[in-house]
Amino acid sequence: MTENEILAEFRAAEALLEGHFLLSSGRHSAHFLQCARLLMNPERAAKIAMAITQKIPREIRSQIECVVSPAMGGLIIGHEMGRALGVDAMFVERPEGVFGLRRGFALEAGTKVLMMEDVVTTGLSGREAITAIEAAGGDVIAAGSVVDRSGGDVDLGIPFFPLIEFNFPTYAADELPAELAESEAVKPGSRKE
Repeated sequence: MTENEILAEFRAAEALLEGHFLLSSGRHSAHFLQCARLLMNPERAAKIAMAITQKIPREIRSQIECVVSPAMGGLIIGHEMGRALGVDAMFVERPEGVFGLRRGFALEAGTKVLMMEDVVTTGLSGREAITAIEAAGGDVIAAGSVVDRSGGDVDLGIPFFPLIEFNFPTYAADELPAELAESEAVKPGSRKE
């Protein structure tokens, strides 16, 4: 998929929001990408997953034995990536504040894992998910996402394959531009703490 085709999918799903948003990273933005809306249509989700799969080099793709994604945001794209790659997909969640496998999910020691997210901004959730996957015995060999909001700066310590980069500015609470400072932030993401 070209960048214009990907943007057209976001627009068609009304998944590119404008306003004042508090991101899960703690930073503020005038734009929010609601990947849940983008992925709510199964055909679109499958198309997005296939496009991401094609960005992963064949030598890495052929090693992947399982896809693991952080809940909530990574659930749909993680599942679709599992389907696209022909492997199982599971997720880590943090009911007590720390990611871990639950619901009977388990990894055999050394299982080659693709960690899959919807949106990466600072990489914090991704690094936390990788730590949990490795603690469960997985060998995380690559990561992917629908969107990289880091400006290409994120370092997950492994090869990272986003479908598209969006470089909307983000701001710390004490550096908000006037137009954002005048409105209350909405937190539309999955992490509420």
